[in-house]
Amino acid sequence: MRASQLFFKTSKEKPSDATAISHVLLIRGGFISQLTSGIYNFLPLGFRVLKKIWRIIEEEMDRTGAQELLMPALHPKELWEITGRWDLMDDIMFKLQDRSGRWHVLGTTHEEIITWIVSQWVRSWRDLPVALYQIQVKFRDEPRPRGGLLRGREFIMKDLYSFHTSWEDLNEYYDKVHRAYLRCFKRMGLEVYAVEAHSGAIGGDVSHEFMLISESGEDKFLKCDSCGYIASMEIASVHPPKELPTYKGEPESLKKVHTPGFTSVEDLVKFLGKTSKDFIKTMLYKYRGSEDEDYHYVIVLVRGDKEVNEIKLSKFLGSSSLEMASPEDFQRLGLVLGYIGPVGLDLSDIKVIADYSIATVRDGVVGANERDYHLVGVNPENIKVDSWADISNASEGDPCPKCGSPMKVYPSIELGHIFKLGTKYSEAMKAYFTDRDGKSKPIIMGCYGIGVTRLISAVVEQYHDEDGIIWPITVAPYEVLILTVNARDENQRKVSEDLYKKLQGEGIEVLWDDRDETPGVKFKDADLIGIPVRVVIGSKLKEGKVEVSLRRDREKIFVPVEEGVSKVKELVKSLKKELEV
Repeated sequence: MRASQLFFKTSKEKPSDATAISHVLLIRGGFISQLTSGIYNFLPLGFRVLKKIWRIIEEEMDRTGAQELLMPALHPKELWEITGRWDLMDDIMFKLQDRSGRWHVLGTTHEEIITWIVSQWVRSWRDLPVALYQIQVKFRDEPRPRGGLLRGREFIMKDLYSFHTSWEDLNEYYDKVHRAYLRCFKRMGLEVYAVEAHSGAIGGDVSHEFMLISESGEDKFLKCDSCGYIASMEIASVHPPKELPTYKGEPESLKKVHTPGFTSVEDLVKFLGKTSKDFIKTMLYKYRGSEDEDYHYVIVLVRGDKEVNEIKLSKFLGSSSLEMASPEDFQRLGLVLGYIGPVGLDLSDIKVIADYSIATVRDGVVGANERDYHLVGVNPENIKVDSWADISNASEGDPCPKCGSPMKVYPSIELGHIFKLGTKYSEAMKAYFTDRDGKSKPIIMGCYGIGVTRLISAVVEQYHDEDGIIWPITVAPYEVLILTVNARDENQRKVSEDLYKKLQGEGIEVLWDDRDETPGVKFKDADLIGIPVRVVIGSKLKEGKVEVSLRRDREKIFVPVEEGVSKVKELVKSLKKELEV
């Protein structure tokens, strides 16, 4: 492709709403353009990158034995009602009515549709296992789209679903896809960590996220460098203290302090001259067990610098209906909202659960159960605790649950998520099979997603410098850039065109910057769009040489014109070799 004919235009201006470097560089480089909030056009350069990422994913999914299909983006309400997700996911769904008044949703995900398809075809154990995948546009009504392609309202995902007769078969295929994901990311040049994760609204008991460390990421995971333990912030555990405090009663030395209007830890830190680690936050939750009709209450204690992890707390309580108590609940129980504390409470039927983090608090601060007052001088042994548990978000420096060493927190971008769904959807949608003994059983399912368009931003987040993008060759829009310094110079143009045609004849993807622009503009654009191998046809041509370099290190090599093709081929081959799996 000749740059003079390419539909692209670079920009010096940073998008006003850009918070991620990938957003800035993809817009400035002419790879994408914004149509409206969270919705982007893929321009020719960007679409070439997208297709390469798309193809790598297809190749690796095909290697697992999966078959590709395409499902609709418009889904009838009825299928989502069967699984209960029409209401459960209401906050992120684009819902609409057709002219007949029937409700539909623009697909946020495709579990309902694929399960319905399989339920129509699978009858017997002989029809299983089967794995089906698609690469499809998805829609989510994000309240705050941000980061360009990192979090949009319309985006492209790869969904793979597998269907099995046994958990053993699912486990085997799950591991196969796990390895395929790592191959995908390696081929794109991405250094990704597979992290134990929470399944969320998709469901299932076991899941892993594939995370790229990035300051632009919205997610976090914790990692222990000593033993290798790694998990998402949502489920990361901590090692319990060697000794847990034993209740010794409430001392008379506790000091009640007037704290008028101060209810938050932040305000109290300033007012009392303490640190957040000196506080014990007391929270009231209510929950129902699996067979309960009425709510139970529970008091939860965490250190002031920590937050309750409701996923952990729900698992500890064995409840899927956990929520914070309302002001009406406080009033009903005779508790003072904003000043509740664990000392002196007379609520025999409400258990107190303490997070491990408060075991180290000394001379702590708690609510005094009286408006505008707190107690100072509280230690853990002054609190009557019914259960100690790991129920807060793990944080930097917390002890690893396996070896006890301090863990580190890494900001990250989630690139993929795989789940062992089990029978959640097959039971709801009557996707059954007849086993060898003639018994009808629900199909056991797995689900495996990759954010395809998000990967473009992820690559840029990992590969860039102050001047622009540095594309890995496997996903670059073109493999080689020929830059003619003076397009009006007949000799430079002739040598450039000859090299351009020869490289194309060798099957190498080439962009030739033949524009009648200044050298400064051309070199700045070359750095910005980041094509891996660069050939400069300029002043060295008088010596019979051309300049060859790599975008990533810019080390210049001057080779005779007649050796230009072989040198470029050598560099292209070497760059591809680095990313082979």
